[in-house]
Amino acid sequence: MLALTACINDPADVARLEEQLDDQVEVARDVQILYSDSARIRLILEAPTMYNYLSPADPRQEFPDGIIAYFLDEQQDTSSTLVAHQGIYRRRNNLITVRDSVVWESADLQRLETEELNWDEQRELIYTNKFVVLTQPDYIITGYGLESDAGFSNARVLQVDGRIPVSRPAE
Repeated sequence: MLALTACINDPADVARLEEQLDDQVEVARDVQILYSDSARIRLILEAPTMYNYLSPADPRQEFPDGIIAYFLDEQQDTSSTLVAHQGIYRRRNNLITVRDSVVWESADLQRLETEELNWDEQRELIYTNKFVVLTQPDYIITGYGLESDAGFSNARVLQVDGRIPVSRPAE
């Protein structure tokens, strides 16, 4: 008789548990996502927390505790990194948006700082309308708005506020 009573669920406990659960959201901790193309890893994304929203109306992945992304070249070496305090990937329109203290750095000493950066996968376009600081080996450009190809080889600031030459010590 004791064994049979141990299997009975209290309806109030079940109702409380159902209120806490959301079948439209998956939560993952300490995430590492690998993106590949032609059997080569192109991007490694790491995040402490990921929410995967399953709603057909707005399927998306949110990274509320920040992300670090490592972009890899053909030899699988890190060509650039991206750090942001928040990120969201909207699957319906293939748009990735990162926000809050966004810093992108390349292996060839380029650095971009802004508060928001978008990547449209379909158009292969990186853009923002926010204030940017683009540091190159020889100069620093500040301004509003930026457009670039996916590899940052043709980045341009749309409304330049200033261009500061960087002086290098004579060798």
